[in-house]
Amino acid sequence: MMRQNPEARMREDRMMRDAALALVKADISHLKADYSAEGIGTRFASRMAEGATDVFEEAVDVADDNKGVLATLIAAVILWFARNPIMALFDDDDAPDDRPDDDPDLFGDYEEPDAI
Repeated sequence: MMRQNPEARMREDRMMRDAALALVKADISHLKADYSAEGIGTRFASRMAEGATDVFEEAVDVADDNKGVLATLIAAVILWFARNPIMALFDDDDAPDDRPDDDPDLFGDYEEPDAI
């Protein structure tokens, strides 16, 4: 194994260091130019919009594959919101009151006679 001259080795190392430094500086300048063209808030909004679009497309695909389940779910939600009007249809207005016999409103203005 041949030994390399220390000065030549140092020159090579310095050239590699300078090349690496130039790459880092170029990356930093590209990042600065990229962020100055489009702000962080705009980038965030565009990435969120892309993510929302992906989620929507996936939901459409799943809905297409499971139309029966989707129809059942929609029917259940509709029934849930319509439960009070539906229950009112079955309410029996002719049913006796649930008030106890000792309720004063049951007999209106009736007063007990005085004791003799």
